[in-house]
Parts: sequence; structure tokens; C-alpha cells
Amino acid sequence: MSVLQPLIDDGTLNVVSGQTEIAQTATQDWLAENAQERMDNLIQQNYSDGTELHGVLSPNDTLARAILASASDAGLETPVVTGQDSEVESVKSIMAGQQYSTISKDTRKLVADTIELIQQLQQGETPTTEPMDNGSTEVPSVLLDPVIVTKDNAAEVYADDPNLAPLTEG
Repeated sequence: MSVLQPLIDDGTLNVVSGQTEIAQTATQDWLAENAQERMDNLIQQNYSDGTELHGVLSPNDTLARAILASASDAGLETPVVTGQDSEVESVKSIMAGQQYSTISKDTRKLVADTIELIQQLQQGETPTTEPMDNGSTEVPSVLLDPVIVTKDNAAEVYADDPNLAPLTEG
């Protein structure tokens, strides 16, 4: 919201539902069926009069696909929908021009960093971390650089990934 709020305030973005608080936008248990039901309700309450739905920010790919299904079921044009996690089905959806984007955090790097942390702990060392404030406490963290993936850069981002690279061909 720190990025979006100034755009909402100046009128660049319009949140038709008015729902901008985490408590309002959270999806119970991050379940696809809950996201789709929530999106069905939002569409019925806010877009059934012909108001255009331009985009939806989704916290992960599973929920992004549920949101896209809801929009499709309602007969709406495909909105820009973001996701995260580079799930196979969402990479396919991106390549098909449905889901707009996902976020890639190379799990091979995540695993390597995790192994390094475990080795440091086993050797009695203090792991090299960055403090992240979660609102309650500072949590020692290792952060990976996220990469936004769209149809335009998917082949490049996933070039070294044996599971995702083939999905970006042809």
C-alpha cells in the first residue's frame, strides 16, 4: 500500500470496492475456492453494472488463477492479474496471455542459502542475515531478489530452469 496509496490518493488508481485494508483483502487460508468466491462477490457487488475491471493484485499464483476464473465466469474481459511463486500452471497461463505476471524467486538459490544457514548453525556460528520487521519483532532473514516475470521476459528468466524453460518455448 505504500506504493499504491499515493496513486489512489491522486486518482490514478481507483479501488472500486474501496477495500484496501489487509483485513478486508485477505483470503482465508489462501485457498483458491475462497479467492474465487471472494472475487465472485466483488464482481457481483462492483462490476455487474458494466464497470470495467482492469486489474487485480494477487498474493500468489494459485489465487491469481482463481481470480482469472471468476472474471471469466462472469463474462468479463481478462483483467491484468499478478501472482507470485512461478507455479507451472501460472507460467502456462502467462505464456497463453491470461495471467499477466508472476514473481520468480529462484528456489535453487533459496535451497543453497538455507543449506548455508544450517551449516553455519551446525558449526556454532551466527548466520549472516538481515533483520526484517514484521510489525511485532525483527526476524533474522535472508532475502532473495524477486524478479517480475511476464510473457516478454519469461524465456530469459527461466532459461536455466529445467522445469519452467520448456513452458516458454513456442
